[in-house]
Amino acid sequence: MSTSDSNASQGSIQSTEALQAEAASRSRILEWIMTVDHKRLGIMYILAGLVFFVVAGIMAALIRIQLAVPHNHFLGPEVFNRMFTMHGTSMVFLFGMPTIAGLANYLIPLMVGTRDMAFPRLNAFGFWIFLFGGCLLFYSYLGAPGIYGSGSAPDVGWFAYAPLTSKVFSRGHTVDYWALSILLTGIGSLATAVNIIATVFCLRCKGMTLFRLPLFVWMVLVTAFLMVLALPPLSAAQIMLLLDRFLGAGFFDTQTGGSAVIWQHFFWIFGHPEVYILILPGFAVVSEIIPVFSRKPIFGYPVMVAASIMITFISLGVWAHHMFTIGMTSVGNVFFATSTLLIAIPTGIKIFNWLGTMWGGSLRFEPPMLFCMGFLFQFLAAGLTGVMLAIVPFDWQLSDSYFVVAHFHYVLVGGLLFTVFAAVYYWYPKVTGRMLGGRIGKWHFWLLVVGFNLTFGVQHFLGLLGMPRRIYTYEAGRGWELWNMISTIGVVFQAAAILLFVYNLVHSWYRGKQAGPDPWDAWTLEWATSSPPPSYNFRQLPEVGSRRPLWDLKHPDDPDWYHEE
Repeated sequence: MSTSDSNASQGSIQSTEALQAEAASRSRILEWIMTVDHKRLGIMYILAGLVFFVVAGIMAALIRIQLAVPHNHFLGPEVFNRMFTMHGTSMVFLFGMPTIAGLANYLIPLMVGTRDMAFPRLNAFGFWIFLFGGCLLFYSYLGAPGIYGSGSAPDVGWFAYAPLTSKVFSRGHTVDYWALSILLTGIGSLATAVNIIATVFCLRCKGMTLFRLPLFVWMVLVTAFLMVLALPPLSAAQIMLLLDRFLGAGFFDTQTGGSAVIWQHFFWIFGHPEVYILILPGFAVVSEIIPVFSRKPIFGYPVMVAASIMITFISLGVWAHHMFTIGMTSVGNVFFATSTLLIAIPTGIKIFNWLGTMWGGSLRFEPPMLFCMGFLFQFLAAGLTGVMLAIVPFDWQLSDSYFVVAHFHYVLVGGLLFTVFAAVYYWYPKVTGRMLGGRIGKWHFWLLVVGFNLTFGVQHFLGLLGMPRRIYTYEAGRGWELWNMISTIGVVFQAAAILLFVYNLVHSWYRGKQAGPDPWDAWTLEWATSSPPPSYNFRQLPEVGSRRPLWDLKHPDDPDWYHEE
């Protein structure tokens, strides 16, 4: 064979290999797009949520830069309004909800010993309609004036109070994008909730009674019921808003016999149970991690289950504590103040039980445990300020001040975000087969703790000094300058922590230490499979005889074994 023929043959082989590699790559992408596997859908939910989290975090950083000093012109008032609207909407609906759905999708079938969710196609539908709704919200930035709307993002706040959402005050279609986006993501969340309920009740493995369920499954189950009860009022409100804007229905227009206050009732009937929709799965994560890293069974399992159910019921009757200043009757104020105080009882029981689990345990201060301990401190602070705001005269003074901003960020960032990071560090080895870097994880934790408390801790003082929320600038000489500067400096620490986290995720994917099936010596069923699990989860469906089935298998003669019966 001549040299030219040899070169041509080699080039043909290389071209064929390149085409095969490209076809394989396309095939892998299509597999993910068309998948109904609960594990892949869970990963896609979490990755999408983290992308929206980073985008919303950048918006928060820009907001804090604007407020660092008085009379700042970094952002104009219109841009500022859009920023805090998109930040709040993204964090609640596009980060918190999908991240919870992702954890539930990935873990519940593994924990209850089954091969998939009850309705795999409904599962995929829920993810894609959520993603479409999230993209639709951000598409509002691209709308052309005169065709699709004003060509910019919504600027009515994540709560969208009437009459600000009326055509008179919000021309164009930015509010329509917002309403349609929330409506679509709500449909996706309802699909996930129905799937969770059906999976837990119908697909548990042999021996997995309700009182042998992992606490993670119990708390996500009651969250799913809460979603089924709380999301329809929000969806109804979005439909009514769209009817107001397109057909002049007048539900929230006081000049045509409607009521702007009715919007607040509809929104907060969803909005306060939403706090528990977000935080109960955080409780679920903590309830799985603390026992493993304390080397003790959870303290008071039946009481933890009962407390979760109590929170679910009571949370449906506390919404109007957001509305103490609108002029409700004294009876209404007393009822909602009382229910808000009552919900602190089951929450306090949970904190007591987590501390009881840690007490006397053999604690291991790995990153998952550190994030859980950070959560305990910060959520306790959030609970104490929540009890303060349940007192009507106190709430009257501090309503719509930065004290409230600090309170709900201690709930949703100090609570939910810290537990999400704990979950990622704990279950990343199961998903990828590799460990996240422990040293980087500890740096991530401490930078986030310092940055978070610098940013939001001082906002309590800003609220007590009278700084209103949702203002884009302020006058000098009111005593707010130092606290706002400290709050903005805290963002630098938080940004460094998030960058370390992203680096840890990517670096560990390629070079992380091999994890093995059970790196934490845990006891729930997801650790009985390989890491990552096979597509069918279990070669043979397991049979369990206790709340810690994997521990039974590994330590059959353990004298300290705890039996629930």
